[in-house]
Amino acid sequence: QVQLVESGGGLVQAGGSLRVSCAASGSIFRLDDMGWYRQAPGKQRELVATRSSGGITNYADSVQGRFTISRDNAKKTVTLQMNSLNPEDTAVYYCYADAFTNSGGVLSSSAYWGQGTQVTVSS
Repeated sequence: QVQLVESGGGLVQAGGSLRVSCAASGSIFRLDDMGWYRQAPGKQRELVATRSSGGITNYADSVQGRFTISRDNAKKTVTLQMNSLNPEDTAVYYCYADAFTNSGGVLSSSAYWGQGTQVTVSS
């Protein structure tokens, strides 16, 4: 199994910055994509940003140029730096990882999610 533990988030005024981080642990054979999704009240979960193990990034149009995703493959961590925040960024932010695990010599791939961390931007 793979565990994703998030940290960071909180409350900030519009125009401010926040950082959320996520650390993966467990029986990890290989981590592929890692990233962040978010879910605002009454809305579906949506992609924010992902980063492959090779460094390829993908951002939602709504955060392009404001958010930066970084990753430390050795430490199995992914971080989202969020600048120029606005109230529309208010949501629960979920860490995501696409991971291979090795169980008894059998490799299997699954998507894993963190428990979520609240980001609130006041106007």
